[in-house]
Amino acid sequence: MIFHRSLLLLAALIALSALSGCERDNKAASTVAVVPKTIDDHFAIKVGDRTVSMQVAANRQEMEHGLMFRTALEADEGMLFIYEKPQQMNFWMRNTLIPLNIGFFDAEGVLKETHEMFPRDERTKSSHNRDLLYALEMNEGWFSRNGVKPGAKLDLKAVAEALKARGHRAE
Repeated sequence: MIFHRSLLLLAALIALSALSGCERDNKAASTVAVVPKTIDDHFAIKVGDRTVSMQVAANRQEMEHGLMFRTALEADEGMLFIYEKPQQMNFWMRNTLIPLNIGFFDAEGVLKETHEMFPRDERTKSSHNRDLLYALEMNEGWFSRNGVKPGAKLDLKAVAEALKARGHRAE
């Protein structure tokens, strides 16, 4: 009988110990800081009916560096540049080693125009539209090969989620 009570007491102590350990683990887990994603992370964002693995350039330094010195992009990989206010876009290809196409989108995420960009070309390529908020650089020919034409929509909800994951406030 005493042996049986000792086993019950031991079992109860083990159970309490396990529960208090769980509480401690849960408390510790809830205080762990979430580390924001960086420019090196990729986000699945749709353009029209195509999903692109995009890096998100969300500050001036990232935008100025862009895809410089990259020697290749995967087939459906690109970089999205996000500006604070609508404007005319101006891009060049200093130290960019691969041929690209760039698509310019307005604040509603509508693709307005695309342009070819040539490796190491330091001449400025300016958009025709003056009310653009997003620019997407992709491999040369990507827009035409994938049937992504002016009027296609950028998934702004996914863009906002990517910005949030990067630690930026989405407007």
